[in-house]
Amino acid sequence: MNEAVLSADGEARRTDPLSFAVSGVTLLGQLVIPLGFLAFSIFRDGELDALAYFLPIVLAVIAFNFALAYAQWLRFTYTVNHADIRVESGLLSRTARAVPYERIQDVSLEQKPIPRLLGLTEVRFETGAGGKDEITLRYLSEAEGERLRELVRNQKAGGAPIAASEGEDEAPVLFAMGPKRVLTFGLFEFSLAVVAVVAGAVQQVDFLLDFDIWEWREWQRLLAGPGGWLLALGVVGQVIAGAIAIIALLLLGLVTGVVRTALREWNFRLERTDKGLRRRRGLLTRTDVVMPIHRVQALRLGTGIVRRLFGWHRLGVVSLAQDSGGANHDAAPFAQMDEIAPIVRETGFHLPAGDAQWQMASKRYRVDRVAIAALVLLPISAIVAFLFEEPFWIAPLLVLLWTAVVEAFHFRHTQNALDADQLYSRHGWLSPKLAISSRVKLQSVEIARGPIARRRGYATLHLGLAGGKLALPGLPIARAEELRRAVLQSIGRRDFSELL
Repeated sequence: MNEAVLSADGEARRTDPLSFAVSGVTLLGQLVIPLGFLAFSIFRDGELDALAYFLPIVLAVIAFNFALAYAQWLRFTYTVNHADIRVESGLLSRTARAVPYERIQDVSLEQKPIPRLLGLTEVRFETGAGGKDEITLRYLSEAEGERLRELVRNQKAGGAPIAASEGEDEAPVLFAMGPKRVLTFGLFEFSLAVVAVVAGAVQQVDFLLDFDIWEWREWQRLLAGPGGWLLALGVVGQVIAGAIAIIALLLLGLVTGVVRTALREWNFRLERTDKGLRRRRGLLTRTDVVMPIHRVQALRLGTGIVRRLFGWHRLGVVSLAQDSGGANHDAAPFAQMDEIAPIVRETGFHLPAGDAQWQMASKRYRVDRVAIAALVLLPISAIVAFLFEEPFWIAPLLVLLWTAVVEAFHFRHTQNALDADQLYSRHGWLSPKLAISSRVKLQSVEIARGPIARRRGYATLHLGLAGGKLALPGLPIARAEELRRAVLQSIGRRDFSELL
């Protein structure tokens, strides 16, 4: 790919002609449920003559749907200028948006199932403004998508020639997940989302059923035939039935986790290219994202209650761009620490040293949180004891006891540390989390103190981080001022033009 190909010609272009067909099919998918209800209302009396009325309605809806998609495609154009990318759209009212190259933080490519079959890709220009000023082109050919991504990099580099992108296919692989690793990952992603979705859908169409699905006696009546022998066992049968139901839910949760993980993480590859970290993943929807190294603002490491027993961790990269609606880019979603360490080094960060001086928050801060909870819960307990004869007053006391236990654990496992280059914050015991931020890339430092904090001698340190948030609550005021002073000194010594 030469420099001439990467030039900005200022010519208004349309997206790929097949994109209107993809948009039409996508819109049609949203009409399946309304058309289904329409069909049910027409054919509920078993009259086949109604087919003569239903088919023309369906054909008219499909025709209108594709005509609307074609008109929208015809009126959508994008222009690649020397200073910005401009998009014009709209049928009745026209809208024009232009995003300068210096505001574009990332260019990501995404291929959903239908566009992927047609060799099309969705190009998203991310500005780090939470989606408000981003531009999305649906859909371009794969070659055009790659051309635009290289063009943006070229323009942000001041028009300097860029090496051919074909070499990225042979870039060093920092981390990859094969089928076995993905399926193992899925086992730890237990989810009952399918149960919630099915329950919600059934609740919407329960008028089609001849019994109440939430009434257990109705299920007992339906199972009286095939499950009669089980119900005849009395209490033992009910225990067995409950165990079977729990096992079925566990299996469903495992299957759901494996399927969701496989769809999202299949053939996960993280490569080190001259542009940054390139990540590709997805089975049906394939995404291709490049994270420039100099735009990495911070790192986040975390694990779960169960996966930590097996040494599995997740590494996320905080940047100005968004990652499928999330604030962090997944760099290694399911990896051992010896696999994560090389990735951390490539980003220019480093893991905390073994002799790092970890410090805890103020004990007064945790005590005050329990005291505030007690001021709320103890009166509630007294009022409940006065109004009710049953011992419901115990519930607020149990909540207070749980709050005290949680705050005690937070006090022991919420810590911070500082070295010459980075600031660390970790919290959690069962599922520990670690945030690593560069002292240079922090944009602001604020000490916040409420009325109680001023009297008790602690504060919350808010750190301005592009693309994310970092707060250290309940620090002794001396520690908060020490951290602020150290960060400001690091910022003051750095020429930020070097980071552009």
